[in-house]
Amino acid sequence: MRKFTGPIQKIIYLYVLAMGIFHLYTAVFGTFEAYLQRMIHLTWVLPMVFVLYPIKKGSESSSVPWYDWVLALMSIMPGLYGMINYEDITMRIVQVDPVTAPQLILGVILLFVLLEATRRIVGWPLAIIAGFFAGYMYFGHFMPGIMRGLSFTLPEVIEEIYLTDEGVFSIPLGVSATFVMIFLIFGGFLEKSGIGEYFMEFAQAFTGTAPGGPAKIAVVSSALFGSISGAAVANVYGTGTFTIPLMKRIGYPPFFSGAVEAVASSGGQIMPPIMGAGAFIMASLLGIQYKEVMIAAILPALLYYGAVLLMVHLGALKNGLKGLSQEDLPSKKKALKDIYKMLPIIGLVYLLLSGYTPMLAAVIGVVMAWCISLFDKDHRMGPKAICDAIYTGAKNIPVVCIACAAAGIVVGSVSLTGFGFKFVGLVFTLAGDIPFLALILIMLVSLVLGMGLPTTGAYILAAALGVPALAKLGFDPLASHMFVFYFAIISNITPPVALAAYAASSIAGSEPNKTGFAAMKLGILAFIVPYAFMYDQGVILHGGITSNLAAVAGGIAAIFAMGFAMMAYVRNTISSWQRIIFIAAGFLCFFPVLLIKGIGIAAVLGSYLLFRGKPRDLTVSI
Repeated sequence: MRKFTGPIQKIIYLYVLAMGIFHLYTAVFGTFEAYLQRMIHLTWVLPMVFVLYPIKKGSESSSVPWYDWVLALMSIMPGLYGMINYEDITMRIVQVDPVTAPQLILGVILLFVLLEATRRIVGWPLAIIAGFFAGYMYFGHFMPGIMRGLSFTLPEVIEEIYLTDEGVFSIPLGVSATFVMIFLIFGGFLEKSGIGEYFMEFAQAFTGTAPGGPAKIAVVSSALFGSISGAAVANVYGTGTFTIPLMKRIGYPPFFSGAVEAVASSGGQIMPPIMGAGAFIMASLLGIQYKEVMIAAILPALLYYGAVLLMVHLGALKNGLKGLSQEDLPSKKKALKDIYKMLPIIGLVYLLLSGYTPMLAAVIGVVMAWCISLFDKDHRMGPKAICDAIYTGAKNIPVVCIACAAAGIVVGSVSLTGFGFKFVGLVFTLAGDIPFLALILIMLVSLVLGMGLPTTGAYILAAALGVPALAKLGFDPLASHMFVFYFAIISNITPPVALAAYAASSIAGSEPNKTGFAAMKLGILAFIVPYAFMYDQGVILHGGITSNLAAVAGGIAAIFAMGFAMMAYVRNTISSWQRIIFIAAGFLCFFPVLLIKGIGIAAVLGSYLLFRGKPRDLTVSI
């Protein structure tokens, strides 16, 4: 990313600030019609990409070459035309009214600059996938066998991409233009008001002195911070630069320290209330209130973090690792005194659960964060700090916006060509009549997409391809979306391309693949829970009271079973056959039949009592 000084820096600051203020205005007073709002949003963001991001990494400089200024100007033209001729475009009858020459030229320009922007800011994988699906609309009828598509003319392809709300300007970009932008600004206010810093202090004060304290700090702070940031790698660098050296200092091996941070940071995107951008898209695609997604996500997220906390605790006990001294940590008394700084998050959760729209809830959260800052003389927000908070949030939108717009090309192609039906047919052919095998195939697709794409883009593509197949098999729509969402996220800790684990290993100074496989072990429940909620609605709290309570009990038992098995430790080390018993009991705890679930819970408790023995003072490797 280019770094500017002088007048250009000020112009960019004002440009981004104006964009943030515009989106705040529409959040308070109402957005424009969907197509127009999305058009304005993308037109505001696209030029930023060519000004701020060079044609290749490593060529950053403080000057913008002439060709990037040309691309920035070209990227504005399709949007300006769309805004000026908005009424004519919306009154068109798709596939009946002809595409005019200017519309065709501008549509081709939009496709070109969007793919180049995607390559620069998101990376080659999404740019290639979006380019393939754009080309498939035009060249698909030349493909062999099952891949053979229908024949569409270039004007029909451009019409789908540019002149409808099913291509670039579809639901994913709409989520970026509304919910995501406002929540990024909310995150900027949390940072500038000192609330984000307080999350770390709170985690340090209450977990730092426990055995393996720094690892627990990483888990708790990432659960709090990661939900807001919505980006695993950013969260690793945001909290890991502090927590990983502390973990190494008390004796955790470097690879394990990196693994803990990678797992904790990745899980932030499944932790309510915010859950990054993907959950907003999920609610929009399903046509349900966001609070329904939030409620469905809460138990799986708590099970995920509960298992990670237990494993780092067992790892500390197993290796005789102590916590930090109280003198090195913020005092609990001060942390409790400042607990009022949690009010914006608590208020946000309350508003979302009360039925407020996410945009209005986020705006109120922004106001609450500003009010909270007035009580802290070190973070009191005046006019300059308010503008800085808006700028800090808004400047992070390009990655999400461009990823959503590029994913929209895929969505439009799937809609126009019927590619989704072909994929459903392929899944049914490979899986036969075995729904569980279909789940494995969809999981693999989601993991592969997630390895090369941001979570948002990976989820959109996996949902467009995989969810129709799962729906046809009779699985619950919300659970199906959660399924692909989960695996798009945990691809961040799944080798061979575990981006969060690699980021953490760069801080820890550890071998990336070793860190990745350790992260997989710590995050084992994330690979199991999605299968559980596909068959048991209680896991996403959508069953009856009995089913929900049984799912909670089974989940808690499974945390202990998998924790003991993965760390090979209860109160002393356990053998391989004892670990196998715990793993089997853990799987039974997620079984959708109450009797078998009860047997699993009893087996976990019985195995614990039988295998725990007397604690021994051991120092062995993790």
